[in-house]
Amino acid sequence: MLQEFKDFIAKGNVMDLAVGIIIGAAFTAIVNSLVGDLINPVIGLILGGIDFTSMYVVLSGEVPEGVGLDAAREAGAAIFAYGAFVTACINFLIISVVVFLLVKTVNRLKAAAEKPDDVAPEVQTGPSQLDVLIEIRDRLKP
Repeated sequence: MLQEFKDFIAKGNVMDLAVGIIIGAAFTAIVNSLVGDLINPVIGLILGGIDFTSMYVVLSGEVPEGVGLDAAREAGAAIFAYGAFVTACINFLIISVVVFLLVKTVNRLKAAAEKPDDVAPEVQTGPSQLDVLIEIRDRLKP
């Protein structure tokens, strides 16, 4: 059973999956930084300097005015955190576009690698050896 497990782990598909998960986790951190540090401040500037990620509506409970999202959650109030949801949607769209472009590039590279090299056209350099032998035979006939 241990040998079967070793064979399973050593297969390329499992290793490819593990590498994909690790790269995906690292890529998620990059996208979160892109959205949180670059895109959201621009959106906040357009909206008048509002911190986009901490936008919420109090559904029930007591929350002091002007408190951030984390403080509102700690106060135990039921909140509708639409800013965090919009941020997650932006993250998803960015990741989707990048994955689409990555898959498209990989498919293009695979197609180029599988495509046979263009075969040079056959160049006529003169009669072949067979043609010469046939001509000699025909000339030697009485």
